[in-house]
Amino acid sequence: MKCLRFAAALLLAVAFLAAGCSKKAVETTELKHYPLDSMDGLITMSGVEIDSVISSDGNGSLKIVSASSGQTVIRLFETGDIDVENARLMYRAKVRTENVKGQAYLEMWCHIDGAGEAFSRDLASPVTGTVGWTTEETPFFLQKGQNPDNVKLNLVIEGGGTVWIDDIRLVHAPLK
Repeated sequence: MKCLRFAAALLLAVAFLAAGCSKKAVETTELKHYPLDSMDGLITMSGVEIDSVISSDGNGSLKIVSASSGQTVIRLFETGDIDVENARLMYRAKVRTENVKGQAYLEMWCHIDGAGEAFSRDLASPVTGTVGWTTEETPFFLQKGQNPDNVKLNLVIEGGGTVWIDDIRLVHAPLK
Protein backbone atom coordinates (compact mmCIF):
# COMPACT_ATOMS: atom_id res chain seq x y z
CA MET A 1 0.00 0.00 0.00
CA LYS A 2 2.84 2.41 0.85
CA CYS A 3 4.41 1.78 -2.55
CA LEU A 4 1.11 2.55 -4.30
CA ARG A 5 0.72 5.85 -2.43
CA PHE A 6 4.33 6.70 -3.18
CA ALA A 7 3.81 5.90 -6.88
CA ALA A 8 0.66 8.04 -6.90
CA ALA A 9 2.59 10.97 -5.43
CA LEU A 10 5.27 10.54 -8.07
CA LEU A 11 2.67 10.48 -10.84
CA LEU A 12 1.08 13.61 -9.42
CA ALA A 13 4.48 15.36 -9.50
CA VAL A 14 5.07 14.29 -13.11
CA ALA A 15 1.59 15.48 -14.11
CA PHE A 16 2.23 18.81 -12.42
CA LEU A 17 5.48 19.26 -14.36
CA ALA A 18 4.02 18.03 -17.65
CA ALA A 19 1.18 20.52 -17.39
CA GLY A 20 3.73 23.33 -17.46
CA CYS A 21 2.41 24.90 -14.29
CA SER A 22 3.64 28.40 -13.54
CA LYS A 23 5.86 29.11 -10.57
CA LYS A 24 3.35 31.02 -8.46
CA ALA A 25 4.30 32.41 -5.09
CA VAL A 26 2.87 30.24 -2.34
CA GLU A 27 3.29 30.43 1.41
CA THR A 28 6.18 28.17 2.31
CA THR A 29 8.18 27.10 5.35
CA GLU A 30 11.93 26.79 4.97
CA LEU A 31 13.42 23.46 6.06
CA LYS A 32 17.03 23.88 4.90
CA HIS A 33 19.13 26.71 3.47
CA TYR A 34 22.49 26.28 1.76
CA PRO A 35 23.92 29.72 0.81
CA LEU A 36 26.90 28.21 -1.11
CA ASP A 37 29.40 30.84 0.00
CA SER A 38 31.73 28.01 1.07
CA MET A 39 32.13 24.31 0.27
CA ASP A 40 30.99 23.25 3.74
CA GLY A 41 28.76 20.20 3.55
CA LEU A 42 29.09 19.67 -0.21
CA ILE A 43 29.15 16.06 -1.32
CA THR A 44 30.86 16.49 -4.71
CA MET A 45 34.19 18.18 -4.13
CA SER A 46 35.99 17.60 -7.43
CA GLY A 47 35.28 19.73 -10.48
CA VAL A 48 33.56 22.44 -8.41
CA GLU A 49 34.80 25.67 -6.84
CA ILE A 50 33.48 28.66 -4.95
CA ASP A 51 33.31 31.73 -7.17
CA SER A 52 33.58 34.83 -4.98
CA VAL A 53 32.99 37.21 -7.92
CA ILE A 54 29.89 35.80 -9.63
CA SER A 55 27.11 35.39 -7.10
CA SER A 56 23.37 36.01 -6.85
CA ASP A 57 23.70 37.37 -3.30
CA GLY A 58 27.21 38.88 -3.38
CA ASN A 59 28.65 36.22 -1.02
CA GLY A 60 29.86 33.62 -3.50
CA SER A 61 28.37 30.79 -5.51
CA LEU A 62 29.32 27.29 -6.60
CA LYS A 63 30.83 27.18 -10.09
CA ILE A 64 30.85 23.98 -12.14
CA VAL A 65 32.64 23.68 -15.49
CA SER A 66 31.56 20.55 -17.35
CA ALA A 67 33.54 19.61 -20.45
CA SER A 68 31.52 16.43 -20.85
CA SER A 69 29.22 16.01 -23.83
CA GLY A 70 27.22 13.56 -21.71
CA GLN A 71 25.52 14.01 -18.37
CA THR A 72 27.27 15.36 -15.28
CA VAL A 73 25.51 14.96 -11.92
CA ILE A 74 26.78 17.19 -9.12
CA ARG A 75 25.71 15.78 -5.78
CA LEU A 76 25.24 18.87 -3.63
CA PHE A 77 23.63 18.04 -0.28
CA GLU A 78 21.74 15.36 1.63
CA THR A 79 19.36 16.46 4.36
CA GLY A 80 18.99 13.33 6.43
CA ASP A 81 15.63 12.87 8.14
CA ILE A 82 13.20 15.76 7.74
CA ASP A 83 9.88 15.91 9.51
CA VAL A 84 7.38 16.70 6.77
CA GLU A 85 4.53 14.79 5.16
CA ASN A 86 1.28 15.57 3.39
CA ALA A 87 2.97 18.53 1.73
CA ARG A 88 4.62 19.85 -1.39
CA LEU A 89 8.39 19.72 -0.90
CA MET A 90 10.27 22.18 -3.13
CA TYR A 91 13.96 22.42 -4.00
CA ARG A 92 14.75 26.00 -5.10
CA ALA A 93 18.01 27.52 -6.22
CA LYS A 94 19.42 30.43 -8.18
CA VAL A 95 21.12 29.19 -11.36
CA ARG A 96 23.22 30.97 -13.99
CA THR A 97 24.72 29.40 -17.12
CA GLU A 98 27.31 30.13 -19.77
CA ASN A 99 27.52 28.20 -23.05
CA VAL A 100 25.58 25.18 -21.81
CA LYS A 101 25.24 23.01 -24.93
CA GLY A 102 22.36 20.89 -23.65
CA GLN A 103 20.52 21.79 -20.48
CA ALA A 104 21.01 22.15 -16.74
CA TYR A 105 18.34 21.42 -14.15
CA LEU A 106 17.70 20.67 -10.49
CA GLU A 107 17.14 17.10 -9.36
CA MET A 108 15.77 15.96 -5.98
CA TRP A 109 15.66 12.38 -4.69
CA CYS A 110 13.42 11.50 -1.74
CA HIS A 111 13.88 8.26 0.18
CA ILE A 112 10.91 7.03 2.15
CA ASP A 113 11.41 4.04 4.42
CA GLY A 114 9.49 1.05 3.10
CA ALA A 115 8.77 2.69 -0.26
CA GLY A 116 12.25 3.37 -1.67
CA GLU A 117 13.54 6.36 -3.62
CA ALA A 118 11.82 8.51 -6.20
CA PHE A 119 12.96 11.67 -7.91
CA SER A 120 11.74 14.98 -9.23
CA ARG A 121 13.52 16.91 -11.97
CA ASP A 122 13.01 20.48 -13.12
CA LEU A 123 12.46 19.47 -16.74
CA ALA A 124 9.63 21.98 -17.22
CA SER A 125 12.11 24.87 -17.30
CA PRO A 126 15.72 23.71 -17.66
CA VAL A 127 18.32 26.36 -18.44
CA THR A 128 20.39 26.23 -21.59
CA GLY A 129 22.88 28.42 -23.44
CA THR A 130 23.86 31.57 -21.56
CA VAL A 131 21.34 32.77 -18.97
CA GLY A 132 21.66 35.28 -16.11
CA TRP A 133 20.52 34.44 -12.58
CA THR A 134 17.14 32.73 -12.56
CA THR A 135 15.24 30.95 -9.81
CA GLU A 136 14.69 27.29 -10.61
CA GLU A 137 12.45 24.92 -8.66
CA THR A 138 11.40 21.29 -8.66
CA PRO A 139 8.53 19.98 -6.49
CA PHE A 140 7.91 16.62 -4.86
CA PHE A 141 4.45 15.76 -3.56
CA LEU A 142 4.33 13.89 -0.26
CA GLN A 143 1.07 12.26 0.81
CA LYS A 144 0.03 11.55 4.38
CA GLY A 145 2.40 9.00 5.90
CA GLN A 146 5.18 9.76 3.41
CA ASN A 147 7.95 11.27 5.51
CA PRO A 148 11.39 11.28 3.82
CA ASP A 149 14.28 9.96 5.89
CA ASN A 150 16.68 11.53 3.37
CA VAL A 151 16.47 14.08 0.57
CA LYS A 152 19.28 14.43 -1.98
CA LEU A 153 19.75 17.71 -3.82
CA ASN A 154 21.62 17.52 -7.13
CA LEU A 155 22.41 19.66 -10.15
CA VAL A 156 22.45 17.92 -13.55
CA ILE A 157 24.31 19.32 -16.57
CA GLU A 158 23.76 17.70 -19.95
CA GLY A 159 26.04 18.63 -22.84
CA GLY A 160 28.78 20.62 -21.12
CA GLY A 161 29.21 24.29 -20.25
CA THR A 162 29.56 26.39 -17.10
CA VAL A 163 26.89 26.56 -14.42
CA TRP A 164 26.77 28.58 -11.21
CA ILE A 165 24.33 27.64 -8.44
CA ASP A 166 23.58 29.72 -5.36
CA ASP A 167 21.12 30.20 -2.51
CA ILE A 168 19.69 26.66 -2.33
CA ARG A 169 16.55 26.27 -0.25
CA LEU A 170 14.41 23.29 0.64
CA VAL A 171 10.93 24.49 1.55
CA HIS A 172 7.52 22.96 1.98
CA ALA A 173 3.97 24.12 1.48
CA PRO A 174 0.60 22.50 2.05
CA LEU A 175 -0.88 20.30 -0.68
CA LYS A 176 -3.71 22.05 -2.44
